[in-house]
Amino acid sequence: MAEADSARRRPNRRGSATRENLLEAALTALASGDPGAVSANRIAKEIGATWGTVQYQFGDTDGFWAAVLRHTAERRANIFAAPDPSASLRDRVAGIIDTLYAGLTNRDSRAIENLRAVLPRDYAELERLYPQTAAELFSWGQGWQETCRNAFADLHVDPDRVREVTWLIPGAMRGIASEKQLGTYSDLDAARRGLTNAIVAYLDDGRR
Repeated sequence: MAEADSARRRPNRRGSATRENLLEAALTALASGDPGAVSANRIAKEIGATWGTVQYQFGDTDGFWAAVLRHTAERRANIFAAPDPSASLRDRVAGIIDTLYAGLTNRDSRAIENLRAVLPRDYAELERLYPQTAAELFSWGQGWQETCRNAFADLHVDPDRVREVTWLIPGAMRGIASEKQLGTYSDLDAARRGLTNAIVAYLDDGRR
């Protein structure tokens, strides 16, 4: 019986296409900003699938949201290239800032921001209700920390300052990206330069 069930669930071309279609439909729906779009059942109906299809492919809503997060993470896997050993501290900081600025307003980023907005804010509650989704978000944080550590590892920067900057940058860049999306009289290029200058000065002051 177990072997038959395993065979039934073995990936095939049609099943893989359905899975991909569901994930892409989720990103499009979530990116719209419609609060009602955060519904796995509604997303399935939009592409002519059923809730049973979602369950078969992902198990439940938690598995679906976790797969959506993983899908976007896989596409961003190489967005931050290994640092050029000859690159200056300023070039490395500016590279991170510019990459985030370019990416935070695209469809995938908007979708993930809207998904996160409806998930429980309390970590214990998130882990209780959506354990797979929480684990995926945690892995994102771990990956981001590793990216920043690697970016400055050979520059002898104080690791405590790197850790502080690691958590500062995403929030600061979301604010700037939000201004870009809303429309603003602010000079966002100047804002990015100012943020870059501040981070460079702080990290440079902490070199050993």
